[in-house]
Amino acid sequence: MAETNSRSWRFNRQVNLSVLVQLLLLASLIVGSWVNLQRQLDLLQRDVTMLLQCQKNVEQKLESLSAKSTSYEYRLRALEKRIPEADIAAETF
Repeated sequence: MAETNSRSWRFNRQVNLSVLVQLLLLASLIVGSWVNLQRQLDLLQRDVTMLLQCQKNVEQKLESLSAKSTSYEYRLRALEKRIPEADIAAETF
């Protein structure tokens, strides 16, 4: 009886065609998924690069606008200081 138990637990080394086909399909799915993931990562890298470039452009425009705004603010202050002098000069005529 011990011989029958030991024989029933033996590993069957025979591989049939369906197992090979399943293994090949599994391998092709893994490789296909990896290739798709690499493509998605490349697209993501391109999008992030474009986003960073656009952010740099917007940052440069904001710095330019900030400089212009500061310049206009100083001009307005200078004009506001001269307004009382202009009113006084207009009243004397």
